[in-house]
Amino acid sequence: MSNSARRFAPYRHALTAISGKTGVPLPSLIFSFAILHELTAILPIVGIFYTGRTLGAGERVVNAIALNHEGSVDDKSSWVNTKLRSWVDEGEQWAGRVGRRYGILGFEKGQLIDQTSQSSGKLAGDVANAVLAYGAVKALLPVRVGLSLYLSPMFSRTVVEPIRLSALRLLGPRTKSM
Repeated sequence: MSNSARRFAPYRHALTAISGKTGVPLPSLIFSFAILHELTAILPIVGIFYTGRTLGAGERVVNAIALNHEGSVDDKSSWVNTKLRSWVDEGEQWAGRVGRRYGILGFEKGQLIDQTSQSSGKLAGDVANAVLAYGAVKALLPVRVGLSLYLSPMFSRTVVEPIRLSALRLLGPRTKSM
């Protein structure tokens, strides 16, 4: 048994037990989790972005986090502020990459990083809303994972397995050729 196989053996047994209890094949269950995990990231990003844009909340929240530089005596508060600022920085980089790649958020498609220093109020608003959405989705990670785990068996039974079985029927039986 290889080293990686031994390392993942306890997880494989647990996943096999879950697969047996739910009546869903393990690969289908894992694939369903992956799809749901991505959906629970994409849908909130879009929803929070447009909600922030409508309410003008992105700039206010991001600026409040970014400008909150004074240290705090409370370690928990300090950790939270540090984590929020790191999410703002990561979100700003993410928004820049996505904006330059697809030509959205006020960026030109293929725009170089040096050229992004010019920004209008609308650009700052859209980037701030994207940063807010990014940070909120990062903060919702435990909820997203739990929801994906909970819904994976049902999603697999109702969506993934019917598609897999239809594809197998469409492809037909395999014959061995020499």
